[in-house]
Amino acid sequence: MTTTLTPPASVRAHRDPHVLRWLGAYTSSMLGDNVFYLALSWAAVQAGTPAQAGLVTAASALPRAVLMLGGGVIADRLGPRRVVIGSDAVRCAAVLAVAALLHLTSPGLWPLALLACVFGTVDAVFMPAVGALPARITGKDQLARVQGLRGLALRGASVVGAPLGGLGVALGGAPAAFALAGALIALSIPLLLSVRVREELPPDPAGDERRVTARADLKAGLRHVRRHPVLGPLMIAIALGDLGFVAPLNVGLTLLADHRGWGAAGMGWILAGFGTGAGAASLLLAARGRLPRAGLVTGCACAAGSVAVGALGFVPGLAAAVGTALLVGLLTGLSGALCGALLQTQSDPAFLGRVTAVAGLVSLGLTPLSLPLAAAATGTFGLGPVYAVSAAVCGLGGLLFLAVPALRRAELPG
Repeated sequence: MTTTLTPPASVRAHRDPHVLRWLGAYTSSMLGDNVFYLALSWAAVQAGTPAQAGLVTAASALPRAVLMLGGGVIADRLGPRRVVIGSDAVRCAAVLAVAALLHLTSPGLWPLALLACVFGTVDAVFMPAVGALPARITGKDQLARVQGLRGLALRGASVVGAPLGGLGVALGGAPAAFALAGALIALSIPLLLSVRVREELPPDPAGDERRVTARADLKAGLRHVRRHPVLGPLMIAIALGDLGFVAPLNVGLTLLADHRGWGAAGMGWILAGFGTGAGAASLLLAARGRLPRAGLVTGCACAAGSVAVGALGFVPGLAAAVGTALLVGLLTGLSGALCGALLQTQSDPAFLGRVTAVAGLVSLGLTPLSLPLAAAATGTFGLGPVYAVSAAVCGLGGLLFLAVPALRRAELPG
């Protein structure tokens, strides 16, 4: 079998054509995702009641969470590029099929619910493969820079995707928006096919247990996370950070803007402040490639960011809220990007799909629980105490980095 080696470590990620093609493919796919979910929401609202539309848009969450660990096994077994290309092909075909169906007839909610389930099922395989792919494209010393580039692409897709989807709906309704989403996802496929990757797998510490059964592979991956001095506590820190951060930025921010009388425009400014700070953090990591004493910096950024999260619930004016949100985005964006970079560089490449799946399951499985709890607690105790508790939970993640020697001393290669 002909083996293609990864580009030399001396080639910086932002100058490597293969990394740039991967980045273009990832950006296009994420743009398609954003357009898709807007089109799905619009079509569901048009075809049913608001409650039914909510169920349709949430239908992707369950299969994604249930199948995520299995998706990590598939990504490691088949190779991440092959899995990402196959996932994008399935998603593209499903979206275009529904676009054609909506153009020809008015089938109601069932094809939308089915499409959401298909998306969630494919995402369970796609997300671990996306996390494992950079390690097959570039050197380990460039993975932190790639994480920063990925963060910039994700922020850009979030900013551009919503108005792009709105334009599609305005020009041709939900069918046109779905067709646009399918075209954007399809664009990622030839870009990925042109990316040079290292196909050979490094030696797997699981030994003979690997490749016997999928269950054995999954157990080996979980054991790798549990026994690793950095990955195990890192997963707990990620869970605490997301658990304390998601509620204030979602339901908490809506309630805060309404309570203060800032309205939707004020909430938009606060979100813009957060996005600017998070984008700056990704840009910093992409430009520098690494930060010295990464574990210590991550813990300090997470701890300081938790203070800013708590302060957001008490600021009286919109300008102060926007400034605080910018600080929240910068600090939590930096700690989140560094967590992702540590995840990439500390994992054994043979397990990276499964490690990414565990991290994804930690975020997707636990953080949604904070949303209804935060909403209920706000009605009972008020916004201030809820923000304070959220900040405390988020801060525990930072303290874990500072308290666990392996996390505190963790470094990024380069």
